[in-house]
Formats: sequence, C-alpha cells, structure tokens
Amino acid sequence: MGKTLSVVVGGIVAFIGLVLLLFWWYEFLFILRGTIPAILILGGIIALIAGISEFKDTLASKKE
Repeated sequence: MGKTLSVVVGGIVAFIGLVLLLFWWYEFLFILRGTIPAILILGGIIALIAGISEFKDTLASKKE
C-alpha cells in the first residue's frame, strides 16, 4: 500500500506543481534569472579550485 500511495501522491504533487508553474510562469522566470548567474559563479569557482588542485598535484608528482 505504501508504494502505491507514494506513486499517487507523487502524481498529484507533480500535477499541482505543473499547474502552479503555468500560473506563475513570470515569477518562475524571475527567480531563474536571479539564480543562474549565482550558479555559474559558484560552478566557475569550484572548477577553478579543482584545476588549481590538479595542477598542484601534477607539480608534486613531478618533483618526486
């Protein structure tokens, strides 16, 4: 019964979310426009840190 209930509740919640997305499309785009630059900045910082770390590892392995 638990699996069936979770599928039914999941379908209802997904439907409600889709309806609300259609009604609040402008607000959704407004929030999306605000979060995409922040995600890109954070992703760039993470990639930069990973690249620097890999570069340091390469230099350390060449010294050995």
